[in-house]
Amino acid sequence: MAEAVAEAIANSDKLVVEAGTGTGKTFAYLLPALQSGRKTIISTGTKALQDQLYHRDLPLIGKAVGRPVTTALLKGRANYLCLQRVEQVTDIASHLAADLSKVREWRHRTQSGDRAEVTEIAEDSPLWPLVTSTADNCLGQKCPEYSKCHVVKARRAAQEADLVVVNHHLLLADLAMKEEGFVEFLPGAEAIILDEAHQVPDLAVQFFGVSLGSRELERLIEEARAATLSFSQPELQRRIDALQNAVRMLRAEAPRKEGRHELGEVMTELREPLDKLAHALHDLQVAVVELADASVELEKIHEQLQAFAERLAILSSEDAWDGLRWLEVNPRSLRLNLTPLDVSGKLNGLIDNGFQAWIFTSATLAVGEDFSLFASRMGLPDVRGLTFPSPYDLQQNGLLYLPEGMPQPSDQGHTAAMLDAVMPLLDMTTGGMFCLFTSHRALNNAKKWFKTHKASLGGRMLLAQGDAPRDDLVRRFRNQGNAVLLGTGSFWEGVDVRGQALSVVAIDKLPFASPGDPLMMARLEHIRRQGGNGFMDHQLPLAALSLKQGAGRLLRDQNDYGVIVLCDPRVSTKRYGRMFLECLAPVPSTTALNEVSSFLAAHERKGKVA
Repeated sequence: MAEAVAEAIANSDKLVVEAGTGTGKTFAYLLPALQSGRKTIISTGTKALQDQLYHRDLPLIGKAVGRPVTTALLKGRANYLCLQRVEQVTDIASHLAADLSKVREWRHRTQSGDRAEVTEIAEDSPLWPLVTSTADNCLGQKCPEYSKCHVVKARRAAQEADLVVVNHHLLLADLAMKEEGFVEFLPGAEAIILDEAHQVPDLAVQFFGVSLGSRELERLIEEARAATLSFSQPELQRRIDALQNAVRMLRAEAPRKEGRHELGEVMTELREPLDKLAHALHDLQVAVVELADASVELEKIHEQLQAFAERLAILSSEDAWDGLRWLEVNPRSLRLNLTPLDVSGKLNGLIDNGFQAWIFTSATLAVGEDFSLFASRMGLPDVRGLTFPSPYDLQQNGLLYLPEGMPQPSDQGHTAAMLDAVMPLLDMTTGGMFCLFTSHRALNNAKKWFKTHKASLGGRMLLAQGDAPRDDLVRRFRNQGNAVLLGTGSFWEGVDVRGQALSVVAIDKLPFASPGDPLMMARLEHIRRQGGNGFMDHQLPLAALSLKQGAGRLLRDQNDYGVIVLCDPRVSTKRYGRMFLECLAPVPSTTALNEVSSFLAAHERKGKVA
């Protein structure tokens, strides 16, 4: 793999590499990147991996290279303390006061301003938006703290470094700005390497689309109130109140059902709230423009009002450019979106420039050895693809259990049947179990099931998504050593539990996208109009890759062993089931519970002897 990456960098080529767990893919791209002497950007899927790569992996491989290499870590601006905003926070909830004191004390010690240094404050704390900036509210060079700004210093360091570590959100934001003709903020590079590249196609549509959320509007309202306190203008405050009421009306009239809704189907109910919101934005914009010269804060608020009004006009128009307009409803917020159905053309124009090497790598990019789904979504025709399987002995250390007699996935009793099938495995192992679900409904059904079946846990700890932040749940699961964890969504990837703490991964259904998801349905229709088969060309391989990602939570180390339980009868009864089984190869499969028992018993004995 390292040789292929070195060749791609030297020839400014594009390369797609699937590298299984344990192949050492991080070192396989870091070493040739550092040895090449070329300016390189490495992009990761998460900030956690970004920190790990920069603080742990880079120093290790840097020593082996034996020549000086300057490196830099660059994140989005919301990850850096804003020296201006942290001192402006006055009216704050009492439960956040202690954390604010910690941040203000930390500001005098930190060199980077990276909030990841403050581990005692939760990543999703409501304090962070108050003491960090966004592109909308940053004062730029007009800020009195500009010369000390942590974002500016981080970007300068990135410009001067030989190798810069970023994340996909930052990289895609930069590409989107470049596509629009704006000046990008990442340094020019001769090689760009994307780890966890399987995430990029779905992330890309967000950055090439348009969206506006209630939280952004509410944050703007708070900032407008704070910036206009010194002005005794009742009409101005009335217009701020009108904007707040318009946001509340929009939320009140939105569908009660959480999830995604096609905007056209709910526009009858939302037309009046959207019109009121547009008028409220315009009226406040007119009032603020007369005061914009009074302070840089008001000038910035005026710019935000104008930008939000433009976005709302695009989102409300039925003549919008090709894409799907949809509404996402959450318990405490909503978001309007206009999403392109295909960004391959845009990505191809940015990637296929002839002077940069682009390397894409992940453990899940190919179905078998077929990279066509990833390549087509990324606009990479005729790209070279390589697969490097895991060096671990998956045939000896892994087993796929397919319980017989499972009801169809649409059956109301499917979740209960799944748990009835998998819980006996707890008596066969001293390790722990992940139960991965394809929907929040199934997850909630499982939580209810355990309320009346506590005895099935045998005294083990039950952890469930939603009860605590993901990282806390995984840490407790790892430390407990034999717990049961219920999860969906984000638990299917990026969770690394090594050793006997995880011996069983149970999956309720083949992870097809929800048939009611308007975005998926629009994409399938788009593929049909292009002459393709939406199910075979997109939906099926996407689900196969998702299954491989979920099953990949098991066997994270060469000494790991365990059982994958797949509780979907379609893998055996449908012709396409073979594709899913091939994705899990070379792990052998069985339908016999006694074989599962023998497998686990043999490995438990082996572990005790070792």
